[in-house]
Amino acid sequence: MADWSTIASLSTAGGTLVLAVATFTSVRSSNRAARIAEQSLLTRLRPLLVPSRLEDPPEKIGFMDEHWVKVPGGCGTAEFVDDAIYLTMSLRNVGNGMAVLDRWKLRVESVDPYAEHQDPDTFRRLSRDLFIPPSDRGFWQGAIRDSSDPDFAPVRDAIESRRAFRLELLYGDYEGGQRVITLFAFVPRPDGAWLVTAARHWNLDRADPR
Repeated sequence: MADWSTIASLSTAGGTLVLAVATFTSVRSSNRAARIAEQSLLTRLRPLLVPSRLEDPPEKIGFMDEHWVKVPGGCGTAEFVDDAIYLTMSLRNVGNGMAVLDRWKLRVESVDPYAEHQDPDTFRRLSRDLFIPPSDRGFWQGAIRDSSDPDFAPVRDAIESRRAFRLELLYGDYEGGQRVITLFAFVPRPDGAWLVTAARHWNLDRADPR
């Protein structure tokens, strides 16, 4: 004779299990959809800076002490004038989001291609806000006006002897996230200009793609 109490209990347990599995599957699917949506949003906000194209128009850049420079497309300027060092780069944002420039650090010595970036806490903060819209051009500028600065003499010597040097630029998206450090190189050209190249990109807030 059937034990209807046992059958009812087993049926209830089975229904609860099915409901639990369905709930788990639904939650996992929702979480996956949320992660995909978040990644899609971040991708739309993500900047990535490279040198501008050689055919791009020049940028006219001014410093707070009324020193002005004209930097051609794909190039930078490096000048030692009146005991001050003035540096600029013409840049292009090939990412999907606004690039907000934040800090920079010079590297005069040769860089191992597999070396890591320098400590962001040692970077120099920009004294003005610089933004580069997506798929558009912009620039970076920096100056060293203190002759006792540790970077002053090495950079001055590199400029005067026409030797390549490097610069790490820290920037992020408009929300302050997705920070990237890009390693740029200033390479002297025979015509007196400085060609700018990008060597490495390091992600600070997410995994690198390599």
